[in-house]
Amino acid sequence: MTTTASRPRLRRILRWLLLAAAAGLLVFGAAELVLGPRIAAITPERGEVVRTIVASGRILAPYRVDIGAQITGVVAEIPVDEGQTVRRDQVLVRLDDREADANVRLADAALAQARAKLRQIADVTLPVARQNVAQAEANLVAAQAAFTRVEKLKETGFATQAQIDDARKARDVAVAQARAAHLQLESSLPAGTDRVMAEAAVAQAEAALAAAATKLAYTVIAAPADGVLIARNVERGDVVQAGRTLMTLSPAGETQVLVQIDEKNMGLLALGQKALVSADAYPDDRLAAELVYLNPSVDPQTATVQVKLRLPAPPAYVRQDMTVSVDIEVARKADALILPTTAVHDPLTRRAWVLIVEDGRAVRRPVTIGLRGDGRVEITDGLSPDDRVIPVRAGIDPGDRVRPRAAPAPTGASAGAATPASDPSVGGRGGEPGRGTGTGRGMF
Repeated sequence: MTTTASRPRLRRILRWLLLAAAAGLLVFGAAELVLGPRIAAITPERGEVVRTIVASGRILAPYRVDIGAQITGVVAEIPVDEGQTVRRDQVLVRLDDREADANVRLADAALAQARAKLRQIADVTLPVARQNVAQAEANLVAAQAAFTRVEKLKETGFATQAQIDDARKARDVAVAQARAAHLQLESSLPAGTDRVMAEAAVAQAEAALAAAATKLAYTVIAAPADGVLIARNVERGDVVQAGRTLMTLSPAGETQVLVQIDEKNMGLLALGQKALVSADAYPDDRLAAELVYLNPSVDPQTATVQVKLRLPAPPAYVRQDMTVSVDIEVARKADALILPTTAVHDPLTRRAWVLIVEDGRAVRRPVTIGLRGDGRVEITDGLSPDDRVIPVRAGIDPGDRVRPRAAPAPTGASAGAATPASDPSVGGRGGEPGRGTGTGRGMF
């Protein structure tokens, strides 16, 4: 319990405390006025800096295959579904094949008949023709001998004119029969007309069978390559026409990323440059890629140039036309003198400068900017590793007095290393960094 006598003593103590606090404030204020505020100064550090171009793109298969029917028919079976992974020659659609199968059997029968005719010529007609030639030649010899005898008898007066005429007629008939037999034999020989016609009939029947078999094969529509069915426009029972697209196949193999880059960055791009790709649906999974195509022309409508990157081993979730973010590494430098972008005034111009501490005052010093990446810039001229740099956000003007103190160590990535896709000076047109309309802005 406080007594009446102790109250003046407490008042005196409080008065002295207030006077001491006021004196401290006066001293601090005087120090601030005379020596300047205390500022967390930044010391340049050495490390690696990476320059990147950030843009949006989309997944692109090298080509798509539109699968259709080659004949008109009714769909009998569809053993696959949209989105299914298929192998080469796997059946996708079956058409009703009853008519085509009947035509194959009919053509096969016609071929068998033509071949039988050819065998008949070789096995029957040709031997018979040879026998007929032999018989006709024998008859001709006999007729010629009979005619000769009758002529001799006439000379002796023992044969009449009528007998001579009959013998001559028989001889002429035998000559004609011999000639006919020879012609029949020649037509049955390998180079003869009958043999050639029979062989032509066989070839025609074989062609008809091949055509019928081809039409029968057209009733089965198979996958031309390994891949994924990304579209299906047919159902069982549909009547399909030749040329109509029934399914669309995205073939397996090399997957690419199509990106439109601002034309002002063309000078930074080169084939073989490395990149990191991340799908918007899986932003934490960054996939290695390589720049493999640079279009030689510029789109005059968008002022962009088309580039393609190869994804050598895309994961299963990568889909055709999927939107992705792309960070193309266009330059890398090790052992660079680096400052945070927040410590540099006008870092995007050629008149960049910094405030450094000299003899307790802020002094403006021009610097030359090199690479930029991940919120850090390379200082190629104007600073030494011992300089202490005042951040832009400190609100200090050139000539102000300052009292520097060490800045806290940066968090996250190391102060000397830069990774792509974080620099706020990089991004697509009209959007957040790395997004927008897919036009990448380089870091300058």
